[in-house]
Amino acid sequence: MVDKAEASTNAPKQEEAISTSLEDIVAKRITALNEYQNDGLARRYKDLVDKVVTAEGRVGRADGSLAKAVARYYYKLLAIKDEYEVARLFTNGQFMKSVRERFEGDFKLKFHLAPPLFAERDPNTGELKKREYGPWMMSAFGLLAKLKGLRGTPLDVFGYSEERKMERQLITDYESMIGEIIEGLSASNYDVAIDLAQIPEHIRGYGHVKDRHVKLAKDTEGKLLAQFRDPNSAQAPQAAE
Repeated sequence: MVDKAEASTNAPKQEEAISTSLEDIVAKRITALNEYQNDGLARRYKDLVDKVVTAEGRVGRADGSLAKAVARYYYKLLAIKDEYEVARLFTNGQFMKSVRERFEGDFKLKFHLAPPLFAERDPNTGELKKREYGPWMMSAFGLLAKLKGLRGTPLDVFGYSEERKMERQLITDYESMIGEIIEGLSASNYDVAIDLAQIPEHIRGYGHVKDRHVKLAKDTEGKLLAQFRDPNSAQAPQAAE
């Protein structure tokens, strides 16, 4: 009898102990970004967090709440689960280890995937339709994982999709916003700055679902920015859900 293990585009999740100190939060994510892409991306991440720490000290708020928010949510934007990352997570050894722990003897892997470049969209929901792929996908994942250096370059064929373009724009927008926060941070707008830094928390899902969350998050961001710039303006809106 052949047992079957099915894998979706929700790639294997790696367990991570909850980090509480800023140093621990940053250290874990620097390691993760090196694995995700390279040292350059990790340095880009740390440089921005360090600038926030300096700004906090300038306004007498060295408790690190703002820096922690940036450390968590800037990372979320940088380390999106794209095609290269899905491939890496399936082939870094953890996935097969978990499969072998769950299934004994012979088994066959099936992957239900919706590659953005090839999948058709459901005319009713707008979602990409998943297709079934066989065990050979592990070899394809292995090759794709080795090509992560192409991410964000002109040779990144996946990077031309609208979703990937939008995700890169979110990173640029976030860096610009945090730059404004660093320049204009004060004791009176500090709490609003934290709310702004946490905006990526509300961006979830894929495809049209993600598009909807981005629009809601951007609307909230605009209102919060107005309050950050003028702490005497109307009360900050509720965060987008």
